[in-house]
Amino acid sequence: MNEFNQSENEKIIFHIDVNSAFLSWSALKKLEEEPGSIDLRTIPSAVGGDVNSRHGIITAKSIPAKKYGIVTGEPVIKALQKCPKLVMVPSDFATYRRYSHAFIDILKKYSPLVEQVSVDEAYVDFSGTRNLYRHLETSEHPFPLSIAYAIKDEVKTSLGFTVNVGISNNKLLAKMASDFQKPDRVHTLFPDEVPSKMWPLPIRDLFGCGKATAERLESIGIRTIGDAANSELTFLCSILGENGGKYIYASANGIGSSNVSDEYDDAKSYSNETTLSYDLNADNYDKDIGGILKWLSESVSRRLKRDNVYGKTVTVSVKTGNFKRHSCQMGLESSINDADKILKHAKELADKLLLGDNGLFIKGEVIRLVGVGVSKMDDGSFHQLNLFEDIMPLTSESVKESSISEEKRKKLDAMTQKLTSAYGKDIIKKGLK
Repeated sequence: MNEFNQSENEKIIFHIDVNSAFLSWSALKKLEEEPGSIDLRTIPSAVGGDVNSRHGIITAKSIPAKKYGIVTGEPVIKALQKCPKLVMVPSDFATYRRYSHAFIDILKKYSPLVEQVSVDEAYVDFSGTRNLYRHLETSEHPFPLSIAYAIKDEVKTSLGFTVNVGISNNKLLAKMASDFQKPDRVHTLFPDEVPSKMWPLPIRDLFGCGKATAERLESIGIRTIGDAANSELTFLCSILGENGGKYIYASANGIGSSNVSDEYDDAKSYSNETTLSYDLNADNYDKDIGGILKWLSESVSRRLKRDNVYGKTVTVSVKTGNFKRHSCQMGLESSINDADKILKHAKELADKLLLGDNGLFIKGEVIRLVGVGVSKMDDGSFHQLNLFEDIMPLTSESVKESSISEEKRKKLDAMTQKLTSAYGKDIIKKGLK
């Protein structure tokens, strides 16, 4: 199929992704505040973790940092070993939201069908719009490239950062196309281009194929996306399980959803998850899980506080190397939206799910994705005072603590006695389990 001769009834889906979003937006803020300072995008730099202690994980990196082998999701300490001169900057979600809103506003100028999937990426449906945007067409950039270049250039000119645009008939292929050569590029990946553009790529480059799955496939000779596409479905299912096998087979053959939805219900839950760049297992769990859960808990907490809501159920979910999702949750007496409280409960749940008597690590599983969520929302009207938490504020360090100091226990007992004497024993409701 020639991408320059699309019919009016054919689906045209864009995937638009900000290049190194958090790093780019942090760089722009620094240039705003310190005109003439060095642009973080031009040097080895990264966002993530605690800048002073060098703990935590990398959440974004510059293109020069990528050349040192630094990857998103790896521990900061490991990244600094690869590049001792790596410039670290802290996360700044207020700035990220500001640029994200401006980015999405530009997309909505071009199409009402914008499906935002994260702060820095969105799918946009341009099906049936050729006549509407005929004025943008040139001999160099016919439809739909004309729209893609107009969006890309407007974002760069008006907001100061770059994006990649992938174009296809479905979301999977548009996403794959946007991940081709970066930054500031437009790529197409229509179904007839799959054999030449996608099949030669390493199997690990297939969207949704994690490291463990890629290694399993490579070990049996499936090294490229084309190898998987031309394998028998039953064979892939025998290696990866039914869900994993079906997903890899369909995706490798370019099959994906074309549904772009701009409709959103009021949030019934708040969650965030991250796909790890390495396998989380029993050996590295104690060292790495704290930083992962802390980052996720803080992300969820920020959104809860932004919307001024609380939740009474905390959930931890994981995805294993065979694409199966598992979760564990707990209900709370008192609703919460504080990051440290979410973290405390998330760590308890993660320990139970992975290290418990019937935990996933006991079964020999490895973890490729970790998520934290809060649900059963309320507006905080019945948010209960928790004496334990008032006297001993929960911090990330308290995840490792199992008891309250004797001094704090005495203060708690004294306060409890005062309240029960004045108001009766039913006044005390403990929110910790």
